[in-house]
Amino acid sequence: MTGIVILVLVFLVLLSKAIYVLREYERGVLFRLGRLAGVRGPGLVLIIPFIDRLVRVGLRIIAMDVPPQDVITKDNVSVKVNAVVYYRVFEPDKAIVEVQDYAYATSQLAQTTLRSVIGSGDLDELLSEREKINQELQGILDRATDGWGIKVSAVEVKHVDLPEQMQRAIAKQAEAERERRAKIIHAQGESQASETLASAAKVLASEPTSIQLRFLQTLSEIAVEKNSTIVFPVPIDIIEHFMTLKRGKSE
Repeated sequence: MTGIVILVLVFLVLLSKAIYVLREYERGVLFRLGRLAGVRGPGLVLIIPFIDRLVRVGLRIIAMDVPPQDVITKDNVSVKVNAVVYYRVFEPDKAIVEVQDYAYATSQLAQTTLRSVIGSGDLDELLSEREKINQELQGILDRATDGWGIKVSAVEVKHVDLPEQMQRAIAKQAEAERERRAKIIHAQGESQASETLASAAKVLASEPTSIQLRFLQTLSEIAVEKNSTIVFPVPIDIIEHFMTLKRGKSE
Protein backbone atom coordinates (compact mmCIF):
# COMPACT_ATOMS: atom_id res chain seq x y z
CA MET A 1 0.00 0.00 0.00
CA THR A 2 2.84 2.37 0.77
CA GLY A 3 4.31 1.86 -2.71
CA ILE A 4 0.97 2.54 -4.35
CA VAL A 5 0.54 5.71 -2.36
CA ILE A 6 4.01 6.90 -3.36
CA LEU A 7 3.32 6.13 -7.02
CA VAL A 8 0.05 8.06 -6.87
CA LEU A 9 1.76 11.04 -5.27
CA VAL A 10 4.53 10.96 -7.89
CA PHE A 11 1.93 10.77 -10.64
CA LEU A 12 0.03 13.74 -9.22
CA VAL A 13 3.22 15.76 -8.97
CA LEU A 14 4.15 14.97 -12.57
CA LEU A 15 0.62 15.76 -13.68
CA SER A 16 0.73 19.15 -11.97
CA LYS A 17 4.03 19.85 -13.72
CA ALA A 18 2.69 18.76 -17.10
CA ILE A 19 -0.62 20.68 -17.23
CA TYR A 20 -0.88 24.44 -17.72
CA VAL A 21 -4.01 26.49 -18.27
CA LEU A 22 -3.30 29.79 -20.05
CA ARG A 23 -5.84 32.60 -20.05
CA GLU A 24 -6.97 34.40 -23.19
CA TYR A 25 -4.48 37.22 -22.61
CA GLU A 26 -1.56 34.85 -21.87
CA ARG A 27 0.84 32.91 -24.05
CA GLY A 28 3.41 30.31 -23.07
CA VAL A 29 6.92 30.26 -24.54
CA LEU A 30 7.99 26.61 -24.60
CA PHE A 31 11.61 25.53 -24.19
CA ARG A 32 12.49 21.86 -24.76
CA LEU A 33 15.89 20.88 -23.40
CA GLY A 34 16.86 24.54 -23.54
CA ARG A 35 15.81 25.12 -27.15
CA LEU A 36 12.89 27.28 -28.21
CA ALA A 37 10.00 25.00 -29.20
CA GLY A 38 7.38 27.64 -30.06
CA VAL A 39 4.55 29.54 -28.43
CA ARG A 40 1.58 27.79 -26.85
CA GLY A 41 -1.88 28.90 -25.72
CA PRO A 42 -4.33 30.07 -24.79
CA GLY A 43 -6.21 27.23 -23.10
CA LEU A 44 -4.93 23.84 -21.92
CA VAL A 45 -1.25 23.18 -22.61
CA LEU A 46 0.53 19.85 -21.91
CA ILE A 47 4.29 19.65 -21.55
CA ILE A 48 6.81 16.96 -20.68
CA PRO A 49 7.91 17.39 -17.07
CA PHE A 50 11.64 17.98 -16.43
CA ILE A 51 12.22 18.22 -20.20
CA ASP A 52 10.03 21.16 -21.17
CA ARG A 53 9.80 24.54 -19.49
CA LEU A 54 6.94 26.94 -20.08
CA VAL A 55 7.31 30.69 -19.52
CA ARG A 56 4.10 32.68 -19.20
CA VAL A 57 3.92 36.02 -21.01
CA GLY A 58 1.02 38.49 -20.72
CA LEU A 59 -0.27 40.21 -23.87
CA ARG A 60 -2.28 42.99 -22.22
CA ILE A 61 -1.25 46.64 -22.40
CA ILE A 62 1.03 47.60 -19.51
CA ALA A 63 1.07 51.14 -18.07
CA MET A 64 4.62 51.75 -16.85
CA ASP A 65 5.41 54.78 -14.73
CA VAL A 66 8.71 56.49 -15.58
CA PRO A 67 10.29 57.89 -12.37
CA PRO A 68 11.00 61.64 -12.21
CA GLN A 69 14.15 62.53 -14.14
CA ASP A 70 16.39 65.53 -13.45
CA VAL A 71 17.02 67.14 -16.83
CA ILE A 72 18.76 70.33 -17.98
CA THR A 73 17.05 71.79 -21.03
CA LYS A 74 18.80 73.33 -24.01
CA ASP A 75 18.44 76.83 -22.51
CA ASN A 76 20.08 75.68 -19.22
CA VAL A 77 16.96 75.33 -17.09
CA SER A 78 16.91 72.50 -14.55
CA VAL A 79 13.56 70.64 -14.52
CA LYS A 80 12.22 67.39 -13.13
CA VAL A 81 10.01 65.43 -15.56
CA ASN A 82 8.11 62.16 -15.23
CA ALA A 83 6.02 60.25 -17.75
CA VAL A 84 3.96 57.11 -18.36
CA VAL A 85 4.58 54.55 -21.12
CA TYR A 86 1.91 52.24 -22.54
CA TYR A 87 3.25 49.09 -24.22
CA ARG A 88 2.33 45.49 -24.91
CA VAL A 89 4.09 42.28 -25.98
CA PHE A 90 3.10 41.19 -29.48
CA GLU A 91 5.80 38.52 -30.01
CA PRO A 92 6.25 36.53 -26.78
CA ASP A 93 9.14 34.43 -28.05
CA LYS A 94 11.24 37.53 -28.86
CA ALA A 95 10.35 39.17 -25.54
CA ILE A 96 11.79 36.17 -23.69
CA VAL A 97 14.70 35.22 -25.95
CA GLU A 98 16.03 38.59 -27.17
CA VAL A 99 16.17 40.41 -23.82
CA GLN A 100 16.74 39.19 -20.27
CA ASP A 101 13.93 41.21 -18.64
CA TYR A 102 11.82 43.10 -21.16
CA ALA A 103 9.94 45.12 -18.51
CA TYR A 104 13.14 46.35 -16.85
CA ALA A 105 14.81 47.00 -20.21
CA THR A 106 11.83 49.02 -21.43
CA SER A 107 11.81 51.04 -18.20
CA GLN A 108 15.51 51.90 -18.46
CA LEU A 109 15.20 52.77 -22.13
CA ALA A 110 12.24 55.05 -21.38
CA GLN A 111 14.19 56.91 -18.70
CA THR A 112 17.23 57.54 -20.88
CA THR A 113 15.09 58.51 -23.87
CA LEU A 114 13.06 60.95 -21.75
CA ARG A 115 16.23 62.67 -20.53
CA SER A 116 17.66 62.83 -24.05
CA VAL A 117 14.55 64.27 -25.71
CA ILE A 118 13.79 66.81 -22.97
CA GLY A 119 17.43 67.92 -22.84
CA SER A 120 17.49 68.62 -26.58
CA GLY A 121 14.70 71.21 -26.42
CA ASP A 122 13.98 74.56 -24.77
CA LEU A 123 11.75 75.10 -21.76
CA ASP A 124 9.15 76.94 -23.86
CA GLU A 125 8.99 73.99 -26.23
CA LEU A 126 8.54 71.59 -23.31
CA LEU A 127 5.64 73.61 -21.90
CA SER A 128 3.86 74.48 -25.14
CA GLU A 129 4.51 71.53 -27.47
CA ARG A 130 3.77 68.61 -25.18
CA GLU A 131 2.04 66.59 -27.90
CA LYS A 132 5.04 66.85 -30.22
CA ILE A 133 7.38 65.63 -27.47
CA ASN A 134 5.06 62.71 -26.68
CA GLN A 135 5.02 61.61 -30.30
CA GLU A 136 8.82 61.87 -30.53
CA LEU A 137 9.26 59.77 -27.39
CA GLN A 138 6.78 57.17 -28.63
CA GLY A 139 8.52 56.89 -32.00
CA ILE A 140 12.00 56.43 -30.50
CA LEU A 141 10.86 53.83 -27.97
CA ASP A 142 8.78 51.92 -30.51
CA ARG A 143 11.69 51.61 -32.94
CA ALA A 144 14.08 50.54 -30.18
CA THR A 145 11.78 47.89 -28.68
CA ASP A 146 10.53 46.46 -31.99
CA GLY A 147 13.33 43.89 -31.99
CA TRP A 148 12.22 42.75 -28.53
CA GLY A 149 8.71 41.94 -29.72
CA ILE A 150 7.26 44.93 -27.85
CA LYS A 151 4.93 47.60 -29.23
CA VAL A 152 4.93 51.01 -27.52
CA SER A 153 1.49 52.47 -28.21
CA ALA A 154 1.73 55.80 -26.35
CA VAL A 155 3.98 57.95 -24.16
CA GLU A 156 2.63 60.83 -22.08
CA VAL A 157 4.67 63.39 -20.15
CA LYS A 158 2.72 63.72 -16.91
CA HIS A 159 4.34 66.48 -14.86
CA VAL A 160 7.03 69.11 -15.28
CA ASP A 161 8.43 70.36 -11.97
CA LEU A 162 10.12 73.75 -12.28
CA PRO A 163 12.39 75.46 -9.73
CA GLU A 164 10.68 78.09 -7.57
CA GLN A 165 12.67 80.95 -9.13
CA MET A 166 11.65 79.85 -12.62
CA GLN A 167 8.01 79.62 -11.53
CA ARG A 168 8.12 83.22 -10.31
CA ALA A 169 9.77 84.34 -13.56
CA ILE A 170 7.11 82.58 -15.65
CA ALA A 171 4.36 84.09 -13.48
CA LYS A 172 5.79 87.58 -14.04
CA GLN A 173 6.02 86.94 -17.77
CA ALA A 174 2.40 85.76 -17.89
CA GLU A 175 1.28 88.79 -15.86
CA ALA A 176 3.13 91.16 -18.20
CA GLU A 177 1.56 89.43 -21.20
CA ARG A 178 -1.93 89.84 -19.71
CA GLU A 179 -1.25 93.53 -19.01
CA ARG A 180 -0.07 94.02 -22.58
CA ARG A 181 -3.25 92.44 -23.94
CA ALA A 182 -5.38 94.53 -21.56
CA LYS A 183 -3.72 97.75 -22.74
CA ILE A 184 -4.19 96.80 -26.38
CA ILE A 185 -7.87 96.00 -25.82
CA HIS A 186 -8.32 99.27 -23.89
CA ALA A 187 -6.65 101.25 -26.67
CA GLN A 188 -8.82 99.57 -29.30
CA GLY A 189 -11.91 100.42 -27.22
CA GLU A 190 -10.82 104.06 -26.95
CA SER A 191 -10.28 104.20 -30.70
CA GLN A 192 -13.71 102.76 -31.45
CA ALA A 193 -15.33 105.04 -28.86
CA SER A 194 -13.67 108.14 -30.36
CA GLU A 195 -14.88 107.20 -33.82
CA THR A 196 -18.41 106.71 -32.51
CA LEU A 197 -18.31 110.04 -30.62
CA ALA A 198 -17.05 111.84 -33.72
CA SER A 199 -19.90 110.37 -35.73
CA ALA A 200 -22.41 111.36 -33.04
CA ALA A 201 -20.97 114.91 -32.91
CA LYS A 202 -21.53 115.29 -36.64
CA VAL A 203 -25.15 114.23 -36.27
CA LEU A 204 -25.73 116.60 -33.33
CA ALA A 205 -24.03 119.49 -35.17
CA SER A 206 -26.42 119.13 -38.08
CA GLU A 207 -29.41 119.86 -35.76
CA PRO A 208 -28.68 122.41 -32.96
CA THR A 209 -32.00 121.57 -31.23
CA SER A 210 -30.84 117.99 -30.69
CA ILE A 211 -28.16 119.25 -28.28
CA GLN A 212 -30.83 120.82 -26.07
CA LEU A 213 -32.82 117.62 -26.17
CA ARG A 214 -29.73 115.75 -25.10
CA PHE A 215 -29.30 118.15 -22.18
CA LEU A 216 -32.88 117.54 -21.07
CA GLN A 217 -32.45 113.78 -21.36
CA THR A 218 -29.36 113.96 -19.16
CA LEU A 219 -31.27 115.97 -16.54
CA SER A 220 -34.07 113.39 -16.54
CA GLU A 221 -31.55 110.60 -15.99
CA ILE A 222 -30.04 112.46 -13.03
CA ALA A 223 -33.51 113.05 -11.53
CA VAL A 224 -34.28 109.32 -11.61
CA GLU A 225 -31.45 108.67 -9.14
CA LYS A 226 -33.22 110.92 -6.54
CA ASN A 227 -30.28 113.30 -6.25
CA SER A 228 -30.69 116.62 -4.46
CA THR A 229 -28.12 118.30 -6.70
CA ILE A 230 -29.38 119.62 -10.02
CA VAL A 231 -26.87 120.23 -12.76
CA PHE A 232 -27.96 122.61 -15.47
CA PRO A 233 -25.52 122.78 -18.36
CA VAL A 234 -25.00 126.22 -19.88
CA PRO A 235 -24.20 126.34 -23.60
CA ILE A 236 -20.76 127.68 -24.43
CA ASP A 237 -22.26 130.11 -26.98
CA ILE A 238 -24.07 132.07 -24.25
CA ILE A 239 -20.86 132.43 -22.23
CA GLU A 240 -18.95 133.63 -25.28
CA HIS A 241 -21.68 136.28 -25.90
CA PHE A 242 -21.27 137.73 -22.38
CA MET A 243 -17.49 137.68 -22.72
CA THR A 244 -17.76 139.67 -25.95
CA LEU A 245 -19.97 142.27 -24.27
CA LYS A 246 -17.54 142.61 -21.37
CA ARG A 247 -14.59 143.14 -23.69
CA GLY A 248 -16.56 145.84 -25.57
CA LYS A 249 -17.30 147.78 -22.43
CA SER A 250 -13.73 147.62 -21.25
CA GLU A 251 -12.51 149.09 -24.53
